[in-house]
Amino acid sequence: MIVRLICILFIFITLVSNSQEKRITSILIRGNNKTKTEAIKKLNSVGEGMVLDSLAIEKDIRRLKRLPSIAHAYYQVYEQQEGYELIYGVEENFTIIPGINVYTTNDDEFAFRVTLSEFNLAGRNITLGGYYQNDIYNAFGGQLRAPFLFNKHFGLALNYQNLTTQEPVFLENGTADYKYNNTSYEISGLYQINLQHRIELGVNYFNEDYEYKTGATSPDVPQDFDVNKLLYKFIYEYNDLNFYYQYVSGFRSVLNSQYVISTEDVLPDFFIWWNDFFYYHRVGKLGNWANRLRIGLATNDDTPFAPFAVDNNLNIRGVGNVIDRGTGVIVWNTEYRHTLYEKDWFVLQSNVFLDAGSWRNPGGDIGDFGNTQNFRVYPGLGLRFMHKRIFNAIFRIDYGYGITEDATNGFVFGIGQYF
Repeated sequence: MIVRLICILFIFITLVSNSQEKRITSILIRGNNKTKTEAIKKLNSVGEGMVLDSLAIEKDIRRLKRLPSIAHAYYQVYEQQEGYELIYGVEENFTIIPGINVYTTNDDEFAFRVTLSEFNLAGRNITLGGYYQNDIYNAFGGQLRAPFLFNKHFGLALNYQNLTTQEPVFLENGTADYKYNNTSYEISGLYQINLQHRIELGVNYFNEDYEYKTGATSPDVPQDFDVNKLLYKFIYEYNDLNFYYQYVSGFRSVLNSQYVISTEDVLPDFFIWWNDFFYYHRVGKLGNWANRLRIGLATNDDTPFAPFAVDNNLNIRGVGNVIDRGTGVIVWNTEYRHTLYEKDWFVLQSNVFLDAGSWRNPGGDIGDFGNTQNFRVYPGLGLRFMHKRIFNAIFRIDYGYGITEDATNGFVFGIGQYF
């Protein structure tokens, strides 16, 4: 009987205590002009009628600051007689963004890509964009990405591209140049598990067309062939980054795995995966140390069409455009960014970097990563011209200078941080 009375008394005290807790009676969104209020509220985990929880509110703020439409976010709480008024304040980005990437080497190689994207279509954080590229040949593509199309967890992405480039093919007796065309159609389902974790499942139907142009030949490698392929992909991302305007801190990991089915024996089916690890650390008030480590492997076929490329615009600044290929990759990019000047919306950053990487030869073994012929190290310097109120409005220029065997050097221009 005594135990029963104690239990009843405990339940009564708990109910009284909870009834006395003040709850959130209203949530307001301020500062958003283009972004829809309901689109912001849909993403937030804190709602009216809930007990005030500062940790949950902080997670909402971090989520908002990751959106392309939001340059900065903060919150305010006002105590009222009946409860709390919670205000989410946002500073919006301008999100219709043109872009250009230009890359050169000391071999007078020149290529560029121009883009135009809207990152906040209809005020709902939907991305619609396209690109035009000239890398000897013309190419173009487009994408639609709506990560919160159905709710704050489920979304959809569509991609199309018609990519044509000149690709070097590395044969035993020399290098051949092929005109390469890739026409692809892709659809992906997007699922945001929570603030840190998301997954993406996609299928891509594409056609590859290789046309021999110049260089070495081999009886085992056809000079012209056309092949249809089907690609299945799985992406898992862990994201614990925190943003404060141009500064980033925290850790992020992105695993990308793909299985490709081919209709031609000359290009066999293969499996490929790579994982990008990012680590960012604030250094004092004006510095930012940034790192990216990529580790990847593919089915180790002895083929001149190996999937991992050594390229200016992908991994090693100054190295040139697709100068080698492999079936495995280890690349480390590290750089120190320092704010030289900041006033209102404008920021000027300096950049000191080191790009280093190695590749496994097609059909080779793990020891290839230690082969000096496969290892490349490129230190360099750069500048960043940034607009704090326009999404990804970072014009970068980097100059990489190779210090390993048969090295080149060159400029890499682009929009956005290199990583």
